[in-house]
Amino acid sequence: MLKRIPVQQLILGMHVAGFCGPWIDHPFWRNNFVLTDPKDLQLAHASKITEVWIDASKGLDIPQGVASLAQAESVEAVAQELQQAAAPIRNTAPTSASDEYARAAAICAKSKQAVAAMFQEARMGKAVDTEQAQLLVQEISDSVLRNPGAMISLARLKTADNYTYMHSVAVCAMMVALARQLKLDEAETRSLGMAGLLHDLGKAVMPMEVLNKPGKLTDAEFAIIKGHPVRGHQLLVDGQVTDAIVLDVVLHHHEKLDGSGYPKRHHADAISLYAKMGTVCDVYDAITSNRPYKKGWDPAESLKKMAEWTHGHLDAQVFQAFVKSLGIYPVGSLVKLASGRLGVVVEQSPSSLLKPLVKVFFSTKSDMRIPPEVVDLSMPHCKDKIVGREDPEQWRFPDLNELWSGLAQTS
Repeated sequence: MLKRIPVQQLILGMHVAGFCGPWIDHPFWRNNFVLTDPKDLQLAHASKITEVWIDASKGLDIPQGVASLAQAESVEAVAQELQQAAAPIRNTAPTSASDEYARAAAICAKSKQAVAAMFQEARMGKAVDTEQAQLLVQEISDSVLRNPGAMISLARLKTADNYTYMHSVAVCAMMVALARQLKLDEAETRSLGMAGLLHDLGKAVMPMEVLNKPGKLTDAEFAIIKGHPVRGHQLLVDGQVTDAIVLDVVLHHHEKLDGSGYPKRHHADAISLYAKMGTVCDVYDAITSNRPYKKGWDPAESLKKMAEWTHGHLDAQVFQAFVKSLGIYPVGSLVKLASGRLGVVVEQSPSSLLKPLVKVFFSTKSDMRIPPEVVDLSMPHCKDKIVGREDPEQWRFPDLNELWSGLAQTS
């Protein structure tokens, strides 16, 4: 018997059949499970969701004499109601980065949880729930539509513990932004977002001691990790995923134009546009992220390095489109202005890749911090301009990420 009850009536042992509200508002990856963990019960009670469906035939019922809010005999009827309730409220109207950061942060938190759950299920031999993953891709895609810099930049902020999961989220967001820059259609864009989310799924079945090794991998360990595209592809095939774009990117995102990549050692003409996109997005996020054995490069420095790799590894046309989608000075880049002030890029300007919005906060002439001020370098009256990028490692500003995002940094 399916019953709709207030979420505060949930107790351990009940079978949750679905939360009556947007997927982003409840704290779980799945909508259908038996509630066994006291921490999960606390999360449910503290969530924004006020009502929930339970299945009394699969778990505990409400006490006798307590009335439910509604009952249903048909699983299909409940599924339809839940689908309508869980559907994200589509809002793709352009916003400023500052307006989008808080929303993007919530999506990042939900995404990290979802990808971690997908990897755990893959380790346990369960099929990937692509229907739920599609909800996640939609949320990320809509955030990118509203303001691409916010989601992509926030997803770059990772810890060693969540690198694998947040890397998947970052690549998903960048694939969506790059697909739009290349003017691919909506179906392709959705598939590429899913491909970005799942591109490293094969790492879920890699030995944990190798995957989480704090130092650089040996040749033998790297040979093991190089098996992840094939393993990921097989996991999706076994799970009856048939999207050709997703399967292609998962299998081929480590191929290189000169044939030195893996697993097939394909050369340029044998690598699809989609796989070339996956390679560029994967490389950028990897080199800009902090790792246990290596500090991530500054976004602008990373693009400079990648430009050098277009001669043998990365497709030049795809890379050029990628730069246009991020900006020559991506959000988070530390730059020096002609006025002698230092600032961090907070948003791109639609009129010029060379004239982003910069939050200035330091004077090199007086060698001291100054009150933060956002300067739009593209405005006609603005006489200042970027004269070069600066190395954050040399300056070591402790609040650099907080300056561009406006969000207090946590682990």
